[in-house]
Amino acid sequence: MNSSSPSYVIGIDLGTSHTVVAYAALTAAGDEIALLNIPQRSSAGEVQAQTLLPSVRYQAAAGELGDAWQQPWPPQAASDEAPAVIGRWARDLGTAVPSRLVASAKSWLSHPGVDRSAAILPWGAGDEVAKISPLAASASYLAHVKAAWEQAHPQAPLSAQIVVLTVPASFDEGARALTLEAAQLAGLPQVHLLEEPKAAFHDWLMLQGEQLAARLADSRLVLVVDVGGGTTDLTLIQVEPAADGGLPSLTRTAVGEHLMLGGDNMDLALAHQLEPQFAPEGQRLPAARFAQLVQRCRIAKEQLLAADAPEQVAVTMLGGGSRLLAQSKTASLSRAQVQQWVVEGFLPLAERSALPSKRQGALRGFGLPYPADAAITRHLAQFLAQHAGSGGAQALPDTVLLNGGVFHAHTVVERLTQQLSAWRGAPVRVLHNPHPDWAVARGAAAYGLTRFAPEPQPSAVLPAAADAAVPPVASLRSRLPQIGGGSARSYWLLLPGAKGAAPQGLCLLPRGTQEGVRMVLSGRRFALKLGQAVRFDLLANSLPSQPAQAGQLAPLQGEGWVELPPLATVLPAPEGQNKAQIEVQLQASMTEVGTLEVRCLAVDDPSQSWLLPLSLRGAVQAADDSAAIEDSADEARASLRQEQAIAQIDRIFGNQAQAVDAKEVRQLRQVLERLLGPRNSWDLALLRAMFDALLARAKRRRRTPEHERAWLNLAGWCLRPGLGAQLDAWRVEQVWALYPQGLGHGKEPGNWTEWWVFWRRVAAGLNEAQQMELLEDVAGHMQKAVQQTARKRADGAGGKSSHGSYDDMLRLFAAMEAVPWQYRQEMGQWMLQRLKREGETVQTWWAIGRLAARQPMAANAHLVMPPNAAQEFVQATLAQDWRRNETAMFAALQMARMTGDRARDLPDALRKEVLDKMRSSGAPERWIAMVSEVVAMDAEDQQRSLGDSLPPGLALL
Repeated sequence: MNSSSPSYVIGIDLGTSHTVVAYAALTAAGDEIALLNIPQRSSAGEVQAQTLLPSVRYQAAAGELGDAWQQPWPPQAASDEAPAVIGRWARDLGTAVPSRLVASAKSWLSHPGVDRSAAILPWGAGDEVAKISPLAASASYLAHVKAAWEQAHPQAPLSAQIVVLTVPASFDEGARALTLEAAQLAGLPQVHLLEEPKAAFHDWLMLQGEQLAARLADSRLVLVVDVGGGTTDLTLIQVEPAADGGLPSLTRTAVGEHLMLGGDNMDLALAHQLEPQFAPEGQRLPAARFAQLVQRCRIAKEQLLAADAPEQVAVTMLGGGSRLLAQSKTASLSRAQVQQWVVEGFLPLAERSALPSKRQGALRGFGLPYPADAAITRHLAQFLAQHAGSGGAQALPDTVLLNGGVFHAHTVVERLTQQLSAWRGAPVRVLHNPHPDWAVARGAAAYGLTRFAPEPQPSAVLPAAADAAVPPVASLRSRLPQIGGGSARSYWLLLPGAKGAAPQGLCLLPRGTQEGVRMVLSGRRFALKLGQAVRFDLLANSLPSQPAQAGQLAPLQGEGWVELPPLATVLPAPEGQNKAQIEVQLQASMTEVGTLEVRCLAVDDPSQSWLLPLSLRGAVQAADDSAAIEDSADEARASLRQEQAIAQIDRIFGNQAQAVDAKEVRQLRQVLERLLGPRNSWDLALLRAMFDALLARAKRRRRTPEHERAWLNLAGWCLRPGLGAQLDAWRVEQVWALYPQGLGHGKEPGNWTEWWVFWRRVAAGLNEAQQMELLEDVAGHMQKAVQQTARKRADGAGGKSSHGSYDDMLRLFAAMEAVPWQYRQEMGQWMLQRLKREGETVQTWWAIGRLAARQPMAANAHLVMPPNAAQEFVQATLAQDWRRNETAMFAALQMARMTGDRARDLPDALRKEVLDKMRSSGAPERWIAMVSEVVAMDAEDQQRSLGDSLPPGLALL
């Protein structure tokens, strides 16, 4: 084999809990798959090579680990000032100091509610801990694997081999793209992605050898259930036997939605069960102690679910400080308890028609968006109803393959097969999986052999395999069937609906499209801007009830629609031009790597094309309980009212010079409300259509002071809160371009007030840099307004500040949740000083409540002010008379509200103080509930917290 050809095919299971590597040499003698023993620190003085590399990273303090962190090799993104260790020792160190442990990086990598390239892990850790991003953490595990491989195979660098990296089948395009980016950061620029359930099934197929066709002869539909550390993955594979008795035809027909539900949740559940035995009566453990308990429960769970499990395991929590041993506590956890809590909690028997609950559950932890319903059986019932339920019981799967460490427990296997058999009315067959911890990595290597390996040629003999290797499988490449099915989802380009109608989708790539097939939408042409930002909003749908053909237009109705990161980039303009426009067609394909690729092809020269990359650094998206987008109940009437409203906007701000006096401009809002009803009732589609009309006429907003005030007031109302609808990011980009222009009538205090109100209303759509620029501006104006008011009072003069309303500047500052919390803490402290003065407005208490709130209205949760920093503001509210100052009580509510994330929640003792005072002050029961348990904020309180109502139907995270 020449030096430029790969010598091995390698499968990497980058799991939430463990990373596993399997490999096979490209030889003519056979295809033997072995496991790579990965060197890793097991203690301060020992390095061991093991097949399982725990996917955890310990972020140590400077000097804490001596030089040990540099062996067997220094982790990526570590230094003397911020040493780190990966693997088994990291897991053991993190059990004692969980605030320094980076865990579940894979789950964070798939969480669109945070900036996955931002240094946010360990979640909830203090400023003394060096943070790392989910992307960098994932890359560091792959870099460790790369170093381990190249130590064992110095003549075969990993980047030159065929590498298959597995991902959950439910990973969306954003999570897949980030996985590829992590591989690139680790020095692996070329990897192929494979869905984990398919990999596990490939391993089972490989193990059957000559008996494969016979073993699948009685199976027609195989369900693969893969419950890992962080996700539950569901896949259906159709089996069609060959007429000649040869290899069957296999087609993957469905994948489930992304369920962040796995071993991590089970560890949390066990910790919640044992917590009362370790916490003072009626209280919860602090975040760090609870995280320690979760780690102890994980260790106990693994012991008690093992094949040779003891009857019970002692779970011990050490004390702290000098009384480390004296204050230690121990609780017993039995094998029966673990099986009962796991089985009944996560696999309860359910009706075939059951649906998972959408209610906010109490089981929460560490900021990840776990499903509201932990019952895997109910999620499974919904999946089968969507993908296999139309043909009666016999259309349900007759065979099941179970993968993941949880299925080491016989009772878990028994319950799941019992449930499937009950739904089907006949026993289901369980395919034997002898090694669920390794199956995904081994299956990835087998897939790589059959899919990407060149024809075998004589080569060196495979080195001694790891002790976990299996006997050779002769002629594997010719005897292992591929699993067809193509793309598991259809992909759509969003086209906003006209005149109040529901948005439409343009199908880019139909469900089932094979890898490598390029779809050109020849019947559709687009004007592509060069030298400017371009953006295409994407949706996906995996349900068979949404069939499509490339280029098809369809209303976005029904279930299953998932918003993907947009395709966004700035494409270069021709030399010598700042901007240009060219007519293009779109081309979409599912690449052999396993990701969606969209290109623009020039109509005049198809050889000229531009790749449109996914934009993965977006802000938090608005959440909506329903994925369906429905038409208005009375579309025609709504369309007519919208046309009339836009006509009124055009009358005031249109091109034509019209006889419009100042009174008519001031009364625009009242005219619109008479036409459309109260403005609180205007729905999202109508609001954004009106905003777009205002944006198109923004140049005429400065005609008179009245025009400017009316435009700012109405535009801010129609774009609030700056996110939540398709194209809102684009809209905010357009209005931010107006910011440097400032006011056209800056001598009018009323115009300054509307300016501040406008930016408060859309602030949630601004990024950190934009909010920081706005913060500096408003802080300067606020200081001048305070000084100006003080001078006027000293001179015995009244009147408003020429900088606009102080209250509205205060509210704007508090609404900027994306700025680092230290800035908000500093501003809050300034506000506390202001409150000592006579006549300070109650809006200051409202602002303090927003600044230190436990649950942001729209920003990433990692930007929340830490509980220890928020305590001074809570104490300040407790010093108030809440019967006379309800605004201070509402501020305390926002700062003491329970989120279920211990990294953000106040200490129990302080929260109890707030609760006691709320009860004695006659607080509404719903306020008391929000401080005592995890409940959603109702519309009235959300409006009070935000400063405005939300558009009907829109919910923020």
